[in-house]
Amino acid sequence: MNRATEKSLYLRGVRAGVPFLLVVMPFGLLFGVVATEAGLTTWQTMIFSSVVFAGASQFAALQLMVENAPMAIVVATALAVNLRMAMYSASLATYIGDAPFLTRALVAYLNVDQSYAVAVNTFEDEPDLTTPQRVSYFLGAVTPIVPMWIVATALGVWLGEGIPPSMALDFAVPICFLAIIAPMMRTLAHMLAAVTSIVIALVLAGVPYNLGLLIAAAAAMMVGAQVELWQARKAAG
Repeated sequence: MNRATEKSLYLRGVRAGVPFLLVVMPFGLLFGVVATEAGLTTWQTMIFSSVVFAGASQFAALQLMVENAPMAIVVATALAVNLRMAMYSASLATYIGDAPFLTRALVAYLNVDQSYAVAVNTFEDEPDLTTPQRVSYFLGAVTPIVPMWIVATALGVWLGEGIPPSMALDFAVPICFLAIIAPMMRTLAHMLAAVTSIVIALVLAGVPYNLGLLIAAAAAMMVGAQVELWQARKAAG
């Protein structure tokens, strides 16, 4: 049985989340700058980051809003980009599904790519952790990320065009996801799903309103599910 205390697991989570500040900071700055340039007020931008709390879908929705896309397309695209959160939640439910409702609701709200990645990797490596220990680790991992995202967005709003283009803040978006996804490419299903999404997204890059992303996401999930099903049948039979 794992004898680590909930406090020690929380602190371990904090240490695991701190490195992600290197990408969360420029990511948040960039959103603050882009949102204000797109015409959002300071309060609209801050509420956007605090309530939606999902960088990739925020950028996707903002781009479509600037292009005057139909609201249905804006919402559908944002939901599609964030569809991975539903899969994250299903995965986390196997580890903390018996936690109290309010605890699960808090985890659901704070669930971001970075906290999910470090938490699930730890849960898989240490299967004897209790549910309270897992929750403590998850909350620790997200503790550095949440305030930095809000603070960075505010700084982006405040600094605005004062941030020189030479800083190239947009590097944070792809690097952030590469840092998260690379360690999770553990199975054939993961890799084939990733390749499928990349290829289809590139092929359909010219489709209006980023609808190619919706198609790529759906195709990648189907490929991953079929590969896992094939592997399960092969192992059983």
